[in-house]
Amino acid sequence: MKNILIVGAGKGIGLATCKLLKDENLFAISRNSTPELASLGTQFFELDVSKDDLNEISLPEELHGLVFCPGSINLRPFNRLTEEDFLADFNQNFMGAVRVIQKCLPALKKSKAASIVLFSTVAAKVGMPFHTSIAASKGAIEGFAKSLAAELASANIRVNVIAPSLSDTSLAAQLLSTEEKRVASAKRHPLQRIGSAEDSAQLVEFLLSEKSSWMTGQIIGLDGGLGNIKL
Repeated sequence: MKNILIVGAGKGIGLATCKLLKDENLFAISRNSTPELASLGTQFFELDVSKDDLNEISLPEELHGLVFCPGSINLRPFNRLTEEDFLADFNQNFMGAVRVIQKCLPALKKSKAASIVLFSTVAAKVGMPFHTSIAASKGAIEGFAKSLAAELASANIRVNVIAPSLSDTSLAAQLLSTEEKRVASAKRHPLQRIGSAEDSAQLVEFLLSEKSSWMTGQIIGLDGGLGNIKL
């Protein structure tokens, strides 16, 4: 049984990952608890990792996996975004990950074979209007992950990034609020469907497992083909 920390576990991809990995020794962090998460019996910490005191988190001496799921969808024209908007996205998407990884690094190193999984977005690869803030913060995650993977390779700690397209989670609720929006979004993807939280959770499971033990420093597109295919 592995010790795995999942940040952003209260809903969406984080919750789907907890459900899939429920037989492992899970430690979950979220800004809010939910009945679904509570029913899984994880060791839960309610806090915001981008600003709260991480010393409140009690972790085992060895940590085999760390999954950082928090994200934002702040879609507005560039001229309507303030510096505060950019900083808020950067703190949530990037600095939160930095703070958690620094907190967990001793325990990850002690395991002698750990895996860190971070999340980006297809918008960091494919230029999309109104995505400047989210693409900037997730682009930082991608560059950071590659450098960190190089630095931690000697400790046998792998670092990989999943870059999904729009997925059917509460975070995207406004973008998928009508049947017309859902159909239009599905048609934008070569595989003609929207992603699911379970799609990402299954890839997380693979990246935490020994089946991906020769993978590190990778940005993996999970986007229905949107990132590489034009129909």
